[in-house]
Parts: sequence; structure tokens; C-alpha cells
Amino acid sequence: MNSENLIKIENIILQRGGATVLDIPEFQVQQGRILALIGPNGAGKSTLLLMLAGLLKQQKGKLYFQGQPVESRADLAMLRRNAAVVFQEPLLLNSSVYENVAIGLKFRRLKNKEIRNGVQSALDYFGISQLAKRLAKTLSGGEAKRVSLARAFAIKPQIILLDEAFNSLDPPSRENIIDDLKRILEETKITAVLASHDREETLRLAQDVSVMNAGKIVQSGTTAEIFNQPDSEFVANFVGTESILEGTVKSSNAGLMEIIVAGKIIEAVGDFLPGQNVYCCLRPENVTVSNYTQGKISARNIFEAKVSKVIRQGYFYKMTLDCGFPLVTYITIPSYEDLGIVKGRTVIASFKATAVHVIRREK
Repeated sequence: MNSENLIKIENIILQRGGATVLDIPEFQVQQGRILALIGPNGAGKSTLLLMLAGLLKQQKGKLYFQGQPVESRADLAMLRRNAAVVFQEPLLLNSSVYENVAIGLKFRRLKNKEIRNGVQSALDYFGISQLAKRLAKTLSGGEAKRVSLARAFAIKPQIILLDEAFNSLDPPSRENIIDDLKRILEETKITAVLASHDREETLRLAQDVSVMNAGKIVQSGTTAEIFNQPDSEFVANFVGTESILEGTVKSSNAGLMEIIVAGKIIEAVGDFLPGQNVYCCLRPENVTVSNYTQGKISARNIFEAKVSKVIRQGYFYKMTLDCGFPLVTYITIPSYEDLGIVKGRTVIASFKATAVHVIRREK
């Protein structure tokens, strides 16, 4: 057992209502890391989270905590004592903020002074000391979420599990709380697992990612690996790889490939063999748009393209380009205005060979 793994599961089968909802040969959460479970609705993220917290029992397989199998009631009690769960809804008691944050410490029968110190520390972490005497029912959504997080951190858990914990918040509250949570996790070194289907949330918080689909983990790795090197078309789609292009390798030499896509040649890094069918995956932030008047472009892949679709998304534009194949890119508002882009305009799209992630494609 790797001593760095706080939690590990092996050959887990979990069924509910006669249906298998989890089928996971192996999964681990490393000590002191922040891991995101991502995937579509119904993928099994919340179910896995509840199992990791000791709140759901698997039919087959083993769950390990701190290197020891969780088998007896005493093992399960130890896991639950060291884990805190934060749900989408705050689930606060109809009492004061202080009492809500103190409840876990009281269950542990700590002395009054220890309870006071623990509550104050947790309130300070989330900047809500001034709310201690307020009744929970008078709180805003953002305040209630901070109280539920403070309650979880007050017991000083070894692992905190967050189940779609920020979905119900307005964007400013959500951004501020996520920033504070990341800072607190980094300071305390508490291990965290969050179930989410939000890419931005995952990128801002997580160091590691496991992608789930239909009760299975289909890929695990660091956040950079998952978002930049997806193993499959499903993962590529889910993590926001907007351009997934079908192609066939024309040549491969010294780690550089030529791939035929819609009759055009895309150069990419890799060692697939000529004749192999592949997907060329490109994230929109790796595609650059320019016009004819700009200087020489250093990227290997340069295509004349027509702007076929433009959508405003917050502080940037999302554009679909027709290069003979569809290509999606992001462009800042100032760049969009400087280039004078309108639908139907011809531009130059470029991207580096290293920006193309190539996946094997079945016929």
C-alpha cells in the first residue's frame, strides 16, 4: 500500500436497487491533494463520494483508509470520524451559526474551551466571525455555504468531501468561496475530494482529476494531464476540447506526424504509424487567429479560415472557423475588435504541432 494514499479502493462493486452503480477496479486519493471527480449527471460521482465517506457500503471489493482495510464497525467509525462531507444544500440546524459550527465538536465530546477555540478558528477561516450569533435561517446563500464549510473544517478532518457544493451560489459568491477554500486547503494540507461537472471549478481547485462515466472511472491523472491529454473522445469532449477532428496518419518521422484531416495536412507530435485512424484534439485556447497584415507566424499549422459562428461568452468571444474542417477558438474582446472580425470574414488560424493531442480512433 502506497503510504501517500489516504484512501484507496480495490475491485469495488456497489449496487442500488439491483443495478450496478459503481464498478471500479482501482482508485486512490493521495494525502494532502485536492482531487476532482468529474463526469456527466448519473456518472456515479456522488455515490462514490458517499462510499468514500463511509456512508454507503459496497457489495464487493475493499476500501482502505490510512493503509488499513475498512471492515469492522470500529474501522468504519474511525473513517467517519476523520471525514467531513459538504453537500450542495447547506443543511443547517435552525439555531445560531455558532451552534451549527460547534455540532461536530460536541458530538466528539470535547471540552467547552476546545469547542470555543475550534469554532472560532473555523469562523475565522471563512471570514464569518461576525455571524456567530445570527440564526441560520437569516443567512444568505453564500453565508450559509460558508457556515457549512466552517462546520466541516471545525472538526479538523483528514479528508473533506464536497458534493456539487457550489452549484446553488451566484457567480460572485461562488468565485469568492472557491478562492477561500483553495487557500484554506493549501494552508491546512487537508485532503479534499470534490464531485463536480463544472470545468472552471475543477481547474481552479483540483490538482488531480478522475473522470467518471456510467459508474466507472475512465481516466485519472493530474489536472493538466486530463485536460491536455485526454485518453478518449468522451474525455476530450467532457473537458472542453472543442475541436475533435477525424484523421488518418500520412507519415511519421522522428516524433512528428503528418495527419490528413478533410484533405488538409495537420502536423502533430507523436508516433502513430502511417495509415492509423486518429482523432486530432485541439483546445480552443491553443488556436490563434490573425489577419493577412500580421507578420510571420511561427506555428507549423497555418490555415486560411472563414468565420462561420461567433458567440459572446463573458469576457471573450467563442468563434467557430471553417478551415475545410471546423475549428473552435477563443478570442479576447480587444483582439476581436482590432481584427474587425465579423461572420463570413476570412482570417488565418494557426496552432503549434505540440498543441495537437492525438488519440487512436477505431474505424
